[in-house]
Amino acid sequence: MTPVDIIRARAGTEPVALGLILGSGLGHLAHAVEGVAIPYADLPGFPHAAVSGHNPNLHVGMLEGVRVAVFGAREHYYEKGNPAAMRVALETLKGLGAKALIATNAAGSLVETTRPGDLMLLSDHINFSGLNPLIGEPTEARFVPMTTAHDPELRAGLRAAAARQGIPLAEGVYAWYSGPSFETPAEIRAIKILGGDAVGMSTVPDVILARFLGLKVAAISSITNMAAGMSSENISHEHTKAMAPLGAAKLDRIIRDFLKEYKAL
Repeated sequence: MTPVDIIRARAGTEPVALGLILGSGLGHLAHAVEGVAIPYADLPGFPHAAVSGHNPNLHVGMLEGVRVAVFGAREHYYEKGNPAAMRVALETLKGLGAKALIATNAAGSLVETTRPGDLMLLSDHINFSGLNPLIGEPTEARFVPMTTAHDPELRAGLRAAAARQGIPLAEGVYAWYSGPSFETPAEIRAIKILGGDAVGMSTVPDVILARFLGLKVAAISSITNMAAGMSSENISHEHTKAMAPLGAAKLDRIIRDFLKEYKAL
């Protein structure tokens, strides 16, 4: 059986409207889904996703009146060196009927006024790693236009949801750094020169794959730290997990409000 077959057998055949990928320390929202949780291990080709702070289950069901598929974890490039690790998972999302994807992540800020606990809506991204999940794709579909990779309508909907909730929502450009080591101060200075406002180790491959599959995409970073060289704080994965809850409650409110107003765009 394919992952789509397994999910339909356990969660029903009603199409999914929207997918959500939850980043480090942000997986609690998955437990609010009224439906079923399917371990990635039960779904052939699904990612390994062994990073602590992630929940390696696919939650399918209703959230604020919308049928969603929530990925409690993603596999990062730095785990096995595979930038296309989320391809089967996102192909499955497409196969379930979804039209759009919202991705979340924990990230470091390069903007002095955007601090730990704040949220940043991604207006665009920089593939600072130079890696691409479509390398090896044999068809001409690999030539994916990325001019509006971060969908303007979805972003407008998330901005409106944040405004209704009274939550400040910064907006900026995210730079993908491969990890697993954190960036050096010199690398952060380079990213700032290139136009980056936040930096992290995920999301960009997911965006590329989603656009390849025809899904509309929006993404939000939960800021967990200031980037290397911008403060005296000790940057670590434990620090990321500890700080992520500061933004998680705000992110939860925005996504729930967004879903209440959501129409497949």
